[in-house]
Amino acid sequence: MTINRKRSDFRCISRMRVRWAEVDMQKIVFNAHYLMYFDTAMADYWRALALPYEAAMHHLGGDVYLKKASVEYFASARYDEQIEIGMRCARVGNSSLVFEGAVFRGNETLVTGDLIYVYADPATQKSQPVPAALRSVFEGFESGQAMVSVELGDMATLRAKVDPLRQTVFVQEQGIDAKMVWDEADASALHAVLVNHLGQPVGSGRLLQHAPQVARIGRMAVDQVLRGGNWGKTVLSALMDAARARGDTSVILHAQCTAQGFYERLGFKTHGSVFQEAGIDHVEMSKSLEKA
Repeated sequence: MTINRKRSDFRCISRMRVRWAEVDMQKIVFNAHYLMYFDTAMADYWRALALPYEAAMHHLGGDVYLKKASVEYFASARYDEQIEIGMRCARVGNSSLVFEGAVFRGNETLVTGDLIYVYADPATQKSQPVPAALRSVFEGFESGQAMVSVELGDMATLRAKVDPLRQTVFVQEQGIDAKMVWDEADASALHAVLVNHLGQPVGSGRLLQHAPQVARIGRMAVDQVLRGGNWGKTVLSALMDAARARGDTSVILHAQCTAQGFYERLGFKTHGSVFQEAGIDHVEMSKSLEKA
């Protein structure tokens, strides 16, 4: 390992704040917690790949197991400091995956870490070759490639990909009646679905014509494991681009109150009071569509 790891070396950066429980009697982060930081950053790394970890491993027929972890310390983080953890895939061997990490305070490197994983059969935990598809995902991400493709189409074309997401998010997670997941408006809607490099649908939404030059976006769904990774923004942007291309000048949507902040950060404004749809609190929001 080496201290010559800079923040700019990493595409995936996790931001954390040191908690009281992580500080030892010396009033610095206890050494073992840095491994927890790296492990947390690994979860963010999978999210950045647009791979819902459990579903992706099931799809590939394998799993990854930590074989070796090495940590080198240069300086200490202290209570309530904001730190950043960089994580990158440095090498993919036949069955091994080598990850390099670093903990930063600003531009100062505090700790570096190397994690070596083995790809294996989950039933026997015996190593097996890293699938070509997974190898391609790692190489693509580290070289700056997009981790999803956006497919736009009608209900007949995309329903098979959109339906699993709606069932998981709306029915299983939110308890909405399955009969309400699809409605008559879907037949005339433009649907968008995000597909990762393994061919898994991970996000979706639909676009309707609410009024002349006014678009309406709805049925936004993102795999729960991947939320916080900007994939919802990717779906929304694709639908707004489609609305703009057909001449719409504004867009409205009914946002669940728990997602109101997400839309506000993207420039949507709230109108009126809270109301219920499908037993869930919503607010109406809108945004002007500037010309591209």
